[in-house]
Amino acid sequence: MRESFQGREPEDGEPWRVSGAWRPGDPDGRRLWYAADKPLALEGGPELPYLRLAFETWGTLAPDASNAVLVLHALTGDSHVHGPAGPGHPTPGWWDGLVGPGRALDTDRYFVVAPNVLGGCQGSTGPASARTEAGRAWGSAFPFVTPRDQVAAEAGLADALGIGRWALVVGGSMGGMRAVEWAVTHPARTGALLLLATTAAASAEQIAWSGLQIAAIRADPHWYGGDYHGGTRGPVAGLAQARRLAHVTYRTAAELQDRFGRATGAGGRFEVDAYLDHHAAKLVRRFDAASYVVLSESMNAHDVGRARGGVRAALSRVTASTLVAGVDSDRLYPLAQQRELAALIPGADRVRVIESAHGHDGFLTETRQVAAIVAELLARG
Repeated sequence: MRESFQGREPEDGEPWRVSGAWRPGDPDGRRLWYAADKPLALEGGPELPYLRLAFETWGTLAPDASNAVLVLHALTGDSHVHGPAGPGHPTPGWWDGLVGPGRALDTDRYFVVAPNVLGGCQGSTGPASARTEAGRAWGSAFPFVTPRDQVAAEAGLADALGIGRWALVVGGSMGGMRAVEWAVTHPARTGALLLLATTAAASAEQIAWSGLQIAAIRADPHWYGGDYHGGTRGPVAGLAQARRLAHVTYRTAAELQDRFGRATGAGGRFEVDAYLDHHAAKLVRRFDAASYVVLSESMNAHDVGRARGGVRAALSRVTASTLVAGVDSDRLYPLAQQRELAALIPGADRVRVIESAHGHDGFLTETRQVAAIVAELLARG
């Protein structure tokens, strides 16, 4: 069993010894669950014998289910898009300024659904989930999953909710990968599409950065080949190092220089190092290292054109009213990737540019600009 911090947030430097994954017995928070009634055939081979997805909803589904919006999270996100921190939710909603009454995704008008991705660690089936009745975790036995597999699981959730067609599918970064897969795999079920800071296929550089993070986790002496969940120690240091590496790619050189420069703090340590440590500690408290590996490998596998005649042929299948947006300072998912999407998706028009000093994270932090793009797309009807 993992060390528990029930009822309080750990202090910086106080480790989760095994995993920050949600486990049965932890507070449910706002989570609901969908359990599939049949195995999921995986793109890469064997079936996943069972799965469940944690998800949250806001608003009321219309009688004809015409007002449903699907929000898809990025790598370390989860289903908690909107709402305060509290039991079961260690952090506030990650897109809180976008969802809610009177906001861009107006919950007085729309029924907003946000699932935790297949392979995740906040209630959905993933490496930290129990594989057997005895409660042993999947660990290293959890299969390789692709964004198409994750979308197949989400399609099952939509069926269970009685949603035949989404009014809007929106996602950024890894969520954008799944969003574009939704539009290509299920064009008749995707009414409108908003792609933020994402790509048609993972680039060599993106794969390289993910590979470094995966290697950091696997190099941790407490990785144990991915089978650490039943022990007393987990690859906390490896996950923390992965987060430090990732966070540098999410921000910009100019921002880091402006905020920290060569400033030092206690003991002469550079303040930028302390900043990265802070973000690493936050993630370790709420995430699972094996999920980080599974989801990173899923992102690396993303190629909407695979087995479809290439990217151009695949994107030509999209029938949704589409807007594509990117962040002007994003060095991880540069605007060239969004320009490709906009050029190849029928009717997608030009790329909407989000101006931000915060790099890739701008699609999360620049809420007003994203809200304006959402409003523009929804106004098309």
